[in-house]
This record gives sequence, C-alpha cells and structure tokens, in this order.
Amino acid sequence: MSGWTLVIPVRGGAGKSRLVVPDIDRAALARAIGLDTIAAARACRVVAQVVVVTADAQIARAIDDDCLIVADPGTGLNDAVRAGLAVTDAAQPRAAMLGDLPALRATDLETVLVAAARYESAALPDAEGTGTTLITRTVAGKLVPAFGEDSFTRHRAAGFLDLAREIEAGRQQRGAWSARRDVDTLDQLHEAAQLGLGIRTAALLEGRSRQGAASSVA
Repeated sequence: MSGWTLVIPVRGGAGKSRLVVPDIDRAALARAIGLDTIAAARACRVVAQVVVVTADAQIARAIDDDCLIVADPGTGLNDAVRAGLAVTDAAQPRAAMLGDLPALRATDLETVLVAAARYESAALPDAEGTGTTLITRTVAGKLVPAFGEDSFTRHRAAGFLDLAREIEAGRQQRGAWSARRDVDTLDQLHEAAQLGLGIRTAALLEGRSRQGAASSVA
C-alpha cells in the first residue's frame, strides 16, 4: 500500500467559538491548534500527502509549500471534508481528520493509520467516545463523512470499524490518545496540555503564563 492521503479541514481564525482562554486571542489560538495538527500530520511517516481545506489566508500562507490547499466552501464541516476528498485519488488509501488536535503526535497518528490499513473503512472515536476525530478508507469508493455531535454512532452505523478497540486489542499506547483528544473547550485544552501540546499552541499558552507572572510581580 502506498502512503495515505490525509484531508484536514481547518477553520483557523473563524473557529473555536467555545474555546475562551483569558488573555489569549481566540483567533490566534485557533490558528495555532490547526497548524500544530497539520505539522504532526506532515511528520507522520505513513502519510504521503496532506490536503488542507481552509478559508483562512494565514493558515494557507503558513503551509503553502507543504500541503495541497483547497478552499473551504463555508457550508459546514462535512462539506469541507468532501471538498478535500474531491481532489484525492479514490483508488488510494484516504483519511479525513479533524484539525483541532493540538497534542497530536506523529507516532500516534502512524499507529492509527497502520491499524486502519487492515480494514476497508474505519473511524477513531474522540476522547469522550461520542464524536469522531478520524475516518479512513483503503479501497476504491466514497469516503462519506458524518462529523459533528455524536458522530461516532453515525459512523459505526455506516459500517466504519472502531479503530480504538482494534488498537487497544493490539496493546498499543492507550488507543493512540493524542489522536483522540480534540479541543473545543478550555477543559479539553487542559487535557491536551497533559499529553503535550504542539509548538505553536504551547508557545501561546507559555506567553500568557509569563505575562501573568510579570503582572503579578508588578
């Protein structure tokens, strides 16, 4: 099997309306999370191509030479995924992954995709087990996204294999946890921080901590 083509929808500065962190610009944080997710995907050894679907010019400029960029149609997450999938080769292994995984490690993503390579289609549940962070297909045909609230039930009903169960059955690293911890809220960001944040997201939070410490001294 050749390497995976991975589609990542990233809203960038327009996203993460529920993620409010004191003293941090929400748009900057949302972009940092997206770019850290993309960086981990690019570093994954089994990923041959990353397709980023976005309408954020800053995101596009930051990755211009490294990924294929597709314009986000602006009609929702699943339409964004479909737009990215439309430019991929349906005969090759393909995956679609959320763009809000700031703790994602390339090795965890590799674990997930290596497990997925054994099956026609599979889905990875989020940390809560109700949503979905990634879907895959290894054979020709449509990869149909059903992301959103309680999406894992929909993906399973559509015949996607439960990747977390397969990975854990193989006694591998806690179900590749960093690939399951998507972030929409402050509590989820704290959980991601315990796993180890990507360089851009960590820098923003560290800058906030230094600023807070300086203010307290003053």
